[in-house]
Amino acid sequence: MTSTATPRRITRLLVANRGEIASRVFRSCRDLGIATVAVYSDADEYAAHVRDADTAVRLPGSAPADTYLRIDLVIAAAEATGADAIHPGYGFLSENAAFARAVIDAGLIWVGPPPAAIDVMGSKIEAKKLMDAAGVPILKELEPADVTPDQLPVLVKASAGGGGRGMRVARTVEELPTTVAAASDEAASAFGDPTVFCEPYLERGRHIEVQILADMHGTTWALGERECSIQRRHQKVLEEAPSPMVDDVLRALLCEAAVAAAESVDYVGAGTVEFLATDDGRFYFLEMNTRLQVEHPVTENVTGLDLASWQLRIAGGDALPAGGPPSFDGHSIEARLYAEDPANDWQPTAGHLHTLDIPGAIAEFDRPARHGLRVDAGYRSGDTVSTHYDAMLAKVITWAPTREEAIARLAGALERARLHGVTTNRDLLVRCLRHEEFVTGDFDTSFFGRHGLDTLSAPLASAEAGRRAALVAALADAAANREAMGDLRGLPIGWRNVPAVVERKEYRAGEDVVAIEYRSVRGNLRPVGFDGVRVLSVAGGHVVLEVDGVRIAYDVSVHGAEVFVDSAEGALTFEQVDRFPDPAKQHAAGTLLAPMPGTVTDLHVASGDTVTTGTPLLTLEAMKMRHTIAAAEDGVADLRVAVGQQVDAGAVLAIVAADAEDAEGGAA
Repeated sequence: MTSTATPRRITRLLVANRGEIASRVFRSCRDLGIATVAVYSDADEYAAHVRDADTAVRLPGSAPADTYLRIDLVIAAAEATGADAIHPGYGFLSENAAFARAVIDAGLIWVGPPPAAIDVMGSKIEAKKLMDAAGVPILKELEPADVTPDQLPVLVKASAGGGGRGMRVARTVEELPTTVAAASDEAASAFGDPTVFCEPYLERGRHIEVQILADMHGTTWALGERECSIQRRHQKVLEEAPSPMVDDVLRALLCEAAVAAAESVDYVGAGTVEFLATDDGRFYFLEMNTRLQVEHPVTENVTGLDLASWQLRIAGGDALPAGGPPSFDGHSIEARLYAEDPANDWQPTAGHLHTLDIPGAIAEFDRPARHGLRVDAGYRSGDTVSTHYDAMLAKVITWAPTREEAIARLAGALERARLHGVTTNRDLLVRCLRHEEFVTGDFDTSFFGRHGLDTLSAPLASAEAGRRAALVAALADAAANREAMGDLRGLPIGWRNVPAVVERKEYRAGEDVVAIEYRSVRGNLRPVGFDGVRVLSVAGGHVVLEVDGVRIAYDVSVHGAEVFVDSAEGALTFEQVDRFPDPAKQHAAGTLLAPMPGTVTDLHVASGDTVTTGTPLLTLEAMKMRHTIAAAEDGVADLRVAVGQQVDAGAVLAIVAADAEDAEGGAA
């Protein structure tokens, strides 16, 4: 397509988004001399992207529907600040054709593809028909009601939206109606459109995508492929460029198909064409994301292009350079660092982020000037992780001459990161990066299903390392207490006027309680039950132990009742066990507490119903995901919440007691 539109220079840009992607676009704006405008909800008043912008406009409320999804408020914010262009980021309104049209109708520059292209590609059903006509291989669409046993398993997918929401696998005809209903409900909640369809599900497929860049003058570039097969719940966890399974022949075919897909809808700007590929070289169109992708940094690293900058330049009328796209240089891998608990069914976590420190980064929101580590973070130390939005804390990206070096550098950086305040998926990321299948490149989208979360989400620190970390926490606590005791400050740590009595402290690590005992003998600290361990020094949150002749240094940070211990043995979090707990805070047996703040969307039983272990009691929605709260034992259910109620983490949701009388008395 050749455009006759008059080029317009962007002078002030509003990003209709939040978090990491808003800060990323602002960085490119600074390079181009473009002024920046942020919008923010009440929950994001102090967010990093607000601090990164030149000016900011409040969108009253916290829920996405009241703020970032309000087209009228976003356009009003642009007009109030004198912005002449809007960038949608990703998520929220980024693939909303009505928003694109509203921006254009307001006389503003839309930094994105034509609304008609968004419309077509926004419906996965219509997009597949168009791709079939354009000669792009597809997996045939199946009507849910017509699926037969020989067509199983099938993937139920939302027609609108993406990001893994509204997407579920059905393996039997009997479970298909329930799966379709659940996917439809999730799609309606996330995208406002309950339409779903089915397609054949390839158990061992590879998720390969091609980055597209197209200008208004008829030039379309395919910037090579990205490998995105390490996924949980159809959401990407690790991405890399190039793919270890794609050779030059397959790459050429993928890029040819991606260009055909883009040109079939007169595409303009940055976009991604996603495929499902098999080891024998076959591939099938999945969808086209008509926006910048979360994983775009790996393409930037290996091509040297600033994709956000090119989005802005293309929207202003610039043409892509003659000579075609650049070739790959080296290898790049991205890990999505999430505030979530993989071991607990990937439940998102929220709260105060005391520390987010990833050592060794030489670039932020930009390609490193040399091979090294890049960090694109939506949060900074001291920020609060809200329940209203996506739980991604940061993208940690390496760029290296080889894939092996990129893996080693990324795993090492994540392992050394200091992450205090919320549970994260860091240990799982490190284990995935070092897993033999990933290292050899022989993996697919069923990676997590085959290897299991019990193994992949296990702490990096061993059980013995955990006990030593608890000892370190106790020693650091004793040192801090001694420093605060005024006249007793000069006495040795652990000193007692009755030397035979040991010091004892208890710490909770998950469901386990670790008891630590030590004593001071002639000024030397002697741990009880730690063979081969000597205490070399304790000072200012820094503890050094000698373990079987090897010196290990530990850093200890305390925030309230939480203690964070970082060392080469792994990072661990403990909760100090109160020696004199408040009886009012104790809960009866069978009490189910909210694992995170959220909103109750469904009640599956009524108070007084008899339930068994595993019976779904209610559904809690947090961070755009739905989580089923199930009975942990047999008994009588007593629900303590209602549909639509918002609850805090730790709130009592229900009690399952041996009989109704016990349930009624369990509120205390």
